[in-house]
Amino acid sequence: MIGKLSGRLDYRAADHVLIDVRGVGYIVYLSERTMAMMPAAGQPVALFTELLVREDNLQLFGFTTLLEKEWHRLLMSVQGIGAKASMAILSALGTEGVSRAIALGDVNAVKVAKGVGPKTAQRVVLELKDKAPAVMAMGDTLVAAQGEVVAESVVEMIETPAVVSPAPSTAAAQSEALSALANLGYGPSDAAGAVARAASEMPEADTASLIRAALKSLAPKG
Repeated sequence: MIGKLSGRLDYRAADHVLIDVRGVGYIVYLSERTMAMMPAAGQPVALFTELLVREDNLQLFGFTTLLEKEWHRLLMSVQGIGAKASMAILSALGTEGVSRAIALGDVNAVKVAKGVGPKTAQRVVLELKDKAPAVMAMGDTLVAAQGEVVAESVVEMIETPAVVSPAPSTAAAQSEALSALANLGYGPSDAAGAVARAASEMPEADTASLIRAALKSLAPKG
């Protein structure tokens, strides 16, 4: 399994790039958001990758963060969601948007993605609602792991640091807020929904602010 590539960007196409890794060229398919973050041809680049194996084809999909890669894998587990649909959802919403949409059961947000109809969007929300908290809770772990990969890539390409965008800082804050709510006895789905609502209203909030807002959201009304 090819989990990461570090090399030189040879060229960019509409939906993929060619990365030269010590003389071997790898075609890697990207979401629109990831493509927009790619450097110019000839520049160093590093991507986390997922290999899709088919009977007649092998395809690599690339991601700038481990969180994006994990969401891609989770989306692909939904019946009717292939690699193309998964990348379309990530292109439209990004990792934070996917987390919020699924945690809140927002079918309309998911169906904004190209080629994803209402029924498929509903299936995504229903099948992943109970799994979303686990991915959101991985935020701080994935940030730490990504830091190690960035350091490794710099060592591999001493002349110029590899280009890997940092994981969103809010991922760690949401992860910590989820853990705190879990410790207080709230269920995973309720906690994820409350944290997602808080993060949507306060995109730059720190852990403490997310916890306060989530607790306010979960407090009995009346």
